Parts: sequence; C-alpha cells; structure tokens
Amino acid sequence: MITLSSDFGAPYPAAMKGVIARACDARLVDVSHEFPRQDVSTAAFWLTQTLPYFPPAVHCVVVDPGVGTDRDALVVRAGEHALVGPDNGVLLPAARELAGDVEVFTWAYEDAASTTFHGRDVFAPAAAAVHETGVDAVPDLDRTTATDEFVDLQFPVADRDGDGATGEVLVVDGFGNVITNVPGDVLAGRFGESVTVNGDAVPARRAYAAVEVGERLVTVGSHGNVELAVNQGRGDDAFSLEVGDAVGVAR
Repeated sequence: MITLSSDFGAPYPAAMKGVIARACDARLVDVSHEFPRQDVSTAAFWLTQTLPYFPPAVHCVVVDPGVGTDRDALVVRAGEHALVGPDNGVLLPAARELAGDVEVFTWAYEDAASTTFHGRDVFAPAAAAVHETGVDAVPDLDRTTATDEFVDLQFPVADRDGDGATGEVLVVDGFGNVITNVPGDVLAGRFGESVTVNGDAVPARRAYAAVEVGERLVTVGSHGNVELAVNQGRGDDAFSLEVGDAVGVAR
C-alpha cells in the first residue's frame, strides 16, 4: 500500500497516481488532498491522527511550500512504515507516532523534471521505489543517505498549573471544532460541571449533543486533547479563536 497526502486539491494527485501506477502495482489510498495550503503544521497534526490506523505502508506526503528550493527530500523509516516527503518537518510527528525510534535518510533527486511539481517528479517515484524494494531495504538504496540533520517539527506542550492548564490552538477542523494542545485529563472528574475557558464558564461534556443546539461546550476529542466546540455550530467562531491563539482551561 502507498498512501497519498497533500494540499493539492485536484487534479495534481492524479498525476502522482499515474507515475506510481507505471512503476509498481501498489494499492493507492488517499488520506487527504485538502490539507490547508502550505500549512505544514496542520498537515503534520492530521497525519499523526490518521497514519497509525494503517497497516504497514509507504506514506507519500507533499505539503511543500519550499518546492524548488534546496530543501532536501526525505525518506523516514518508522518500524514497518516509511514516509516520503519534503524536509520541512511534516513527516516527523507522524513517524514518531508510528514508531518511537525513526531513521531519516535524504533522497537524491538531481534528475527531477520540474522545480514546481516535486509531488509528481520526486516524491511519487521515490514512494514507488521504496515500495518495490521494501522498507527494510531503505538504508541500502542507491539514492538514500542517512542523516541526522533535518527539520524536526514538534508541537508545543501546554503548561500545567495546579488543576488547570494553559496551551494553544493546534488546528481547527472542518466542523469548526477547536483542537488545543491541552491534555484531556485536565477535564477528568469535571464532566457535567462547568470549567473556565479563557475566563468564561463553559460546560464540560463528553458529547456535542449533551448541550442544546448552538450551545458551547468543552470536551475531549478523539485525539485525546481538550476541544472547544458548539453543538451543530462552529467552535472557532463562538470562542473567537484561531490556530496559535492561547487557551487557558481551569476549574
């Protein structure tokens, strides 16, 4: 299996699929091609939430605002998985979710046909090559060179303060749910009560529908972090928050 993730929308992923299909017979699975454009951090977060549910695979990820520059192409080996993509941090969080210890390699691509579409001309061929030779053989490929110099994106950690925490908004999903880096255990024992979010009292509930339609709530999302939401509405609007904003949660 080769999975494909990008911020391309359409039709660019089709060209990547064509390149891979001509090189190997891997099953191709789209994770998403609708990641926010040039938003490396958001793509990295969603990959941590999706790739661990796949069986062993090669994951081709192209969110690449530095395309055409001298940034490296990487192959990251994470257990039985391999991730292929640009050296801008997008691969490392998910790789570490897949396996605690990872190995990082640069991928030589001097013969790239273009400087504007490395998804087609660099990363798709690399993913096919890794698939064909096998993840275990990555260190022995002619184009790979082990490296310990790479962009290592790490998500910010919330500050704990007694029975509360101060963190920030990591991403906002398509429903408008505000996903923070505040760990969900801050709400332990508080469901059914209210907590303060940036000084405002908000009910803590386990499910969106536990409050009236249009009402705000604080919950723990499937990612394990505190999430700010509105039942059948947009939490980002109701809480006036966007990515990077500070969020304080307390009793």
